[in-house]
This record gives sequence, structure tokens and C-alpha cells, in this order.
Amino acid sequence: MSSNISGTQKAELSRLRELSARIGGDPMLTQASTGNTSIKLGGTLWIKASGKWLVNARGEDTLIPLDLDDVRECMEHSADPAEIYAGASIETAMHAVLPHPVVLHVHSVNTIAWAVRQDATHQLTRKLDGLRWRWVPYVSSGLPLAQAIERVLSKSAEADVLVLGNHGLVIGGEDCAKVEDVLSQVEERLAVLPRPAGEIDSPALKQIAQGSPWDLPSDDVVHALATDTVSQAILSRGILYPCQSIFSDSNEPEIFRAIPCLDSKDLYENRYSTRPFLLINGKGVMVRRTMTSSQLAMLSGLARVVQRIDSSAPIHYLSDQEVAYSARTISSRYQQRDPQSQYSVAP
Repeated sequence: MSSNISGTQKAELSRLRELSARIGGDPMLTQASTGNTSIKLGGTLWIKASGKWLVNARGEDTLIPLDLDDVRECMEHSADPAEIYAGASIETAMHAVLPHPVVLHVHSVNTIAWAVRQDATHQLTRKLDGLRWRWVPYVSSGLPLAQAIERVLSKSAEADVLVLGNHGLVIGGEDCAKVEDVLSQVEERLAVLPRPAGEIDSPALKQIAQGSPWDLPSDDVVHALATDTVSQAILSRGILYPCQSIFSDSNEPEIFRAIPCLDSKDLYENRYSTRPFLLINGKGVMVRRTMTSSQLAMLSGLARVVQRIDSSAPIHYLSDQEVAYSARTISSRYQQRDPQSQYSVAP
């Protein structure tokens, strides 16, 4: 289909690829293969394929073409297009529902830090005043999310900024430049300085690494998960957003609770042998050498999010049912689409 598009449409696609790559290269907006972009051209929905990394949009066939009318017809029959079209993004339905020519969806660290709060709408009303934005309470990705957005748009058709509870950010616009401009405005308004974290104990971590299946993470930001007591308190109480359970291969917050720095490596190997990472209280984080680049990127994203949640913030954690459903739905697609993923329970 790409050989039949006009020169103007090729230029629009090129601009979307450039925008996608910029977004994908910013860990404050995108982690691993999360997030997606799309453009509607001549009845065709060009959307990031499932499992593709936005950062590679310049050099890979990241975007796939779908007949927009067919996608919408699927939805009219309560069928999720992501289950019908091979390689389609899990958020295809959401992009089809939105009337904007260009749509981007990102897992913005700053946005998520606000979107996990019980008082999110109150806080966001103040911070996003003047923008055409709307709140979408948490609902699982795919057709359920698209239907929830459709209900919101039925009351506020002019909205071009959607904050997804416990999930992320969606922005629509007439072209790539407009969308990127609005994204910059939202990011500036929602920016939160990260809390200072305690120093890591590198000698202790390096000693654990010797002869063990764990190593130090390449991103030092990750260590805040174990050295910051506020982050520990937040993580110990529940799951904040689906990716947290997906990359950790766990539906329970137990894996995010810090453990003591034990003297014997045997204790780590026996009791924690199946964990992808260890949060060692007051020392830092160890990651298994078998962790994929996807998992490591999402772990870094989690650390950035939690460091931006105020210690007094009332938090809306996902229910057990929401975590299990999202993990089951999304992980199956990541296993199929993302060659760098090894998730078994859960983008």
C-alpha cells in the first residue's frame, strides 16, 4: 500500500516517523516498545505496529497501514481490531476512535506521576487550565479504553489532550507539529522534580554480583527504588500501572518491597532465584543478567515515576482484578510482537 500513496502523504509519514523517533528516544516519554503514534491519510490509518520501538521509527518499518473504515466497522461489532489485524497495536481502536489526523500516546513519566493519584482530576484541572483536556478513568487497554474515550468525546468533542488514569497521555492534532507543540506544553506544566535518593552502596552490590546471577543496572536512577524510603512506602502498597506488573512478571507488590542485605549469596539464590531484580534495602538494586532491554527500560521508567510522586499524595492503586486482566491481555501480545520481551504474566 505504501507504494500507492502520494508525495504529500509520504512527506506526512516521514514527519510522523521523525516525531516517533524523537519521542521514542526520550525515556521520560517512552520506555521500550510502549507508546504508539498514528496518522490518518486518505482513508488509511498508519499506526505503530505492536512490539515495535518508536525510537527505531526512522530506520524500520515501524508503521503499518490499516483500512480505517474496516477498523471502525470491527469496533461497531464490538470486535477489537488488535485481535483481527496481524501486527496491529493493542491501542489501534483508540487511535481509530479519535477524530484527529495525528495521534500520539506516550507513557509520560510526569503524567503518570499525577495520573496515579486519587485527586488527579483536581490537581490536573489547575495545572492544565486553558488546554482542551479531559480525564479518562483507568480502563484496560484495547477496545475497553477506546470505548471509554468515545464516551468522553461524546461530551467534549473538542478535547485534544486526554490523561489516562494509571496509564499515560494521549494527544491529538491536525499535524505532527501541532501535536508536538501541545505535548511540550503538557510536559512543561506537569513537570515534577524527582526526590533526592540516598547514596548507593556500590561495594556491597559488587560483592553480591560476584558469582551470582545478578549485576548492577546500567541506569543509576533505578537504585532509588531501594535507597529512597518514600519510594519504598509507595511501592509496598500496590501496583501503580500495568507496565509495573508486566515487566516484573508479577501481579503482586511483594517483588517491589526491599529485602535486607544478606551475607550469604546462597540465600539470594534459593529464596529469590526467580526474581528478575532485587531491591536491597538502603543499598541499591541488582538486576538479573538475563533481564531484557525492555524490562530494564521499564524498570528505569518506574523509578522515574515513583521519584516524582509526593510522599503525601493519596494514591489510586490498581485492583487485583485490573492488574490480572491487563497483565494477561497485554503480555500475550508483547510475547508475540516484541522479540526483546520475556514476559509471562504481563507492555
